[in-house]
Amino acid sequence: MKIFARIRFYYSAFVIAFVVSVMIVLLKLFPKHKSKILHYGNRTMLALMFAKIEVVGKPDPKAELFLLNHQGIVDIITMEALLNKNLNWVAKRELFEVPWFGLLLSNAEMIGIDRSDKRGLIKLLKDVKYSIKELGRPVALFPEGTRAKGQKLLPFKEGAKFIAEKLSLVVQPVVILGSKSVVNEHEKTSSGGYLKVIFLPSIDMKNASQEWYEQVQKSMQEIIDNEMRNNRISR
Repeated sequence: MKIFARIRFYYSAFVIAFVVSVMIVLLKLFPKHKSKILHYGNRTMLALMFAKIEVVGKPDPKAELFLLNHQGIVDIITMEALLNKNLNWVAKRELFEVPWFGLLLSNAEMIGIDRSDKRGLIKLLKDVKYSIKELGRPVALFPEGTRAKGQKLLPFKEGAKFIAEKLSLVVQPVVILGSKSVVNEHEKTSSGGYLKVIFLPSIDMKNASQEWYEQVQKSMQEIIDNEMRNNRISR
């Protein structure tokens, strides 16, 4: 079985690389249609990888900031495939230097953050404000800050909380399950194509409690644990 999982991984890696290349060209040729290019391009990726998505809850059309758990690149592909919103992803600056994928981030005008720069959070605040208020692009980020390997969520970074409260945003948490079964970048395997995306109720910072951020992490972890316990679906 391991060899088939490895073959599926390299097939999926080829699909991602090929479709990303096509999207880069299309973004260059048709810059006014970024949202559709990213939306349909990522839907195509999932279709070619034979991935099926079950959606629970609904994305809030008023949501300005999406907070997601993070396992790998499939998390981004899945959200782009589901939402035709021209999402603006927050990514560490190093990813903009990765061949092909970095070009996609640059051409899609995503937000880069330099973690080594002490002024990075202030710049991020300005970039998020500009994206939401001026461009009308909702922002998506991973509050864990990096990919987690297990079922346990990593401690949430304070940056997302600071930005949400400072800009009085409408925040919607999202739990994505099964992304590592579609593509496991650490082990270079692919064992299945079932994804489950759960949209939690959104939170308006104008009416949020002081503990909203901690409660979001607790609620997301409870969902992850329940899905593993009751449905055997890994995050």
